[in-house]
Amino acid sequence: MRAERREVQVCDIDSNLKRFYLCGAWINETLSKGCRRLGAIGLADGICKQEMLQKKNAVLVDGVVLNGPIMDSKAGEKFVEEACNIIMEKVIQKADDVTEKVCEWQDPETLKQILDLEMRDAGESHQKLLQLCQDVIQYSVKTSHPRFFNQLYAGIDYYSLVARFITEALNPSVYTYEVSPVFLLVEEAVIKKMIEFIGWEEGDGIFNPGGSVSNMYAMNLARYKFCPEIKEKGLSGLPRLVLFTSEECHYSMKKAASFLGIGTENVYFIKADERGKMIPEELEKQVQRARKEGSAPFLVCATAGTTVLGAFDPLDKIADICEKHGLWLHVDASWGGSALISRKHCRLLHGIHRADSVAWNPHKMLLAGIQCCALLVKDNSGLLKKCYSAKAAYLFQQDKFYDVSYDTGDKSIQCSRRPDAFKFWLMWKALGTTGLEERVNRALALARYLVEEIKKREGFQLLLEPEYANVCFWYIPPSLRKMEDGPEFWQKLHQRCRHLQVFSLLSKLLAAGRTERRRTVLSASLV
Repeated sequence: MRAERREVQVCDIDSNLKRFYLCGAWINETLSKGCRRLGAIGLADGICKQEMLQKKNAVLVDGVVLNGPIMDSKAGEKFVEEACNIIMEKVIQKADDVTEKVCEWQDPETLKQILDLEMRDAGESHQKLLQLCQDVIQYSVKTSHPRFFNQLYAGIDYYSLVARFITEALNPSVYTYEVSPVFLLVEEAVIKKMIEFIGWEEGDGIFNPGGSVSNMYAMNLARYKFCPEIKEKGLSGLPRLVLFTSEECHYSMKKAASFLGIGTENVYFIKADERGKMIPEELEKQVQRARKEGSAPFLVCATAGTTVLGAFDPLDKIADICEKHGLWLHVDASWGGSALISRKHCRLLHGIHRADSVAWNPHKMLLAGIQCCALLVKDNSGLLKKCYSAKAAYLFQQDKFYDVSYDTGDKSIQCSRRPDAFKFWLMWKALGTTGLEERVNRALALARYLVEEIKKREGFQLLLEPEYANVCFWYIPPSLRKMEDGPEFWQKLHQRCRHLQVFSLLSKLLAAGRTERRRTVLSASLV
């Protein structure tokens, strides 16, 4: 049907725009689409059209009023306020309520229907969006719950949470000082303080999206140090590069080797002892073997706090081997690094000052909030920047009106980067070093308490005395307690373990469960 052409009168518009002709059907369709996009902030089509067409000094291009309303700020502010009330009521105020469920479990297909995941042409009403927010909270795992036992993180820190609210509201990107002055200075201060705890006199560093990325950064940095020409010439013509790490290392080492083109077959996994620690003598053997094969060793990755057993590799002895053979020593202290803050437990990382690089995740034991992960480097000659810089002229100009050494973005493989150091900084400012130290000491004391409770209870078998906060044990069901140790026993136990409700079991074991207590069972291992 042919659309009727009609004249549209617009008040208070520049003389050359006072009269213009458009198809009535076309303008209705165009404006309706624009208003539907604004539906999520509660604007009706009629209001939208009126505001767009009556805009003083309106600028119209391709049917779009460029200086028209993008969104209704008042409605947006109201939505934020109501959503924050839901967060406060449903998440923060219930964070340490043991009567709440850790998770209201639903199977994937049911959950898809509950959440109404479909995205449509028209926006949803505020009320529908607020209900969606409540549904997301209701069916998500409550990681701040006192009985949430999972991989190496849990709990809530209110100062860190507020820091995250601030950074989400400001939406900064940490690459140049002119764009992110406060957060760049904060990151510099935090890195400097972390370096002090490692024991270096100077150094460099950067916050990354996860410990796995920090490990990859370190691997690439070690390779660049070994053969700088690789940055421009690539892998061709290089010898077979090999690296060494413990058989108990984090799986990110294999992923990094694959991602960087080193190859997983060139990762030599060194035997660990019964406590999960790398055996230095085995490392020496493998380095010599690699050299005899004509390979080029360049990196050793030690672990300070393995994922399952919580083991700390003997860093001093490993450092001796690295110095002997000219190898870069990286320490993955993503989990165990926080022990450095405790005067009582920092001995676990004895020798870490001899490392060339360290990965440390404050979002784990220190509760800084995911994600908060730093790569720290002993070299202070600009090695990070030399390795990763692309010298983008539109961003990293050298003739700016301030000290461009604060433009640290070229040290990263990212352009846009979150200000993750801020949440750690604000928490540190609130608690002080003493408060952080108390968190570490309390977690390890609670681990000792749990060990003693396990020893008292029939059917529980401690795997080994813990070195850190990882408490590994077996639960032997009553039907298997009188069976002899052997293949049949272990086969049946493994079958039973698949059906154990571990969360329920541990919550009964720690019935008194305060918020901090959940960090004592960070590896309730059913190995």
